[in-house]
Amino acid sequence: MNTPVTESTTIQTDFLPLQGTDYVEFYVGNAKQAAHFYKTAFGFQSLAYAGPETGMKDKVSYVIRQNKLTFVLTTPLRTDNPIADHIYKHGDGVKVIALKVEDATSAFEETTKRGGKSYMVPTTLKDDKGEVVISGIHTYGDTVHLFIERRNYNGVFMPGFREWKTNYNPTSTGLLYVDHCVGNVGWNQMNPWVKFYEDVMGFRNILSFDDKDISTEYSALMSKVMSNGNGYVKFPINEPAEGKKKSQVEEYLDFYNGEGVQHVAIATADIVATVTELQKRGIEFLNIPPSYYETVLDRVGKIDEDLQPLQDLGILIDRDDEGYLLQIFSKPLEDRPTLFFEIIQRKGAKSFGKGNFKALFEALEREQEARGNL
Repeated sequence: MNTPVTESTTIQTDFLPLQGTDYVEFYVGNAKQAAHFYKTAFGFQSLAYAGPETGMKDKVSYVIRQNKLTFVLTTPLRTDNPIADHIYKHGDGVKVIALKVEDATSAFEETTKRGGKSYMVPTTLKDDKGEVVISGIHTYGDTVHLFIERRNYNGVFMPGFREWKTNYNPTSTGLLYVDHCVGNVGWNQMNPWVKFYEDVMGFRNILSFDDKDISTEYSALMSKVMSNGNGYVKFPINEPAEGKKKSQVEEYLDFYNGEGVQHVAIATADIVATVTELQKRGIEFLNIPPSYYETVLDRVGKIDEDLQPLQDLGILIDRDDEGYLLQIFSKPLEDRPTLFFEIIQRKGAKSFGKGNFKALFEALEREQEARGNL
């Protein structure tokens, strides 16, 4: 069985109680087309819209939802705009990981007094459906965390948005909610950001992996998993490690032009059905060699699923002391080899697939080599 390399047992008072991920906001070059892509390929539904028609003059945002998973896709309308600058530097990518809180003012005060850098002071947005309070802090790279307080709001999304109804609403692919979001940071920056999440947000380091755990013949990286008090929000943080050739984290940092969100892991209750449907809709996943499946059950033991469909789809399997998990990773969603998605089904396991690291990173390296970036 796989066991954590290190596990923290420090208990801290949860001064920042989080209720989960409220939404993930992407800055993209064309939000209208991106919304169509995510609806078609991933099975999201139209939810809300903001733009010039709603009084937002410098940008447009389309909000899409599937179960408890909400994405916001935002595009600038002019070039002299921080959003346009972000897209020019990074390409399409995650700007905001928004966290649901009971009190956005308290969340801001607690994090900034502990060293968090202000991104947005507590701001109240109102309309005839009530009010939403938003505040926020900076984190690694140009990524920010917003704290969203919705207790006094019953509108479709938030003030400034109107309901977005469309005739085209593809069926769901079974995606449920954000399981975790992974950040890539620069050389020797993992521990400073671990300390940030510990000190500023009250998170704890629940798992650590070094370059002996996450390495192949050619490249390596190190990772620490940060979790809030109730475990609803988890942020693994990766940094490069020395290897013979360029690691996937280095490739990301080169093409993203800095630190940022590497991938969003999304939960499903039936990974075979979800991935089958995603593949039908054109989503491409990393290829896993057949040799992986020859010994995987010797390592993980009995599972409920038949092995053949998992092998046909390229789904990876791992086990910890509490159960097992099934996971698969998409190829990058952009032309730049940056953002990708993980689909994960947990059957009791609370870990992150340590036993799959070698197979996963060798698959990533094959893609890097094809791009000439290994």
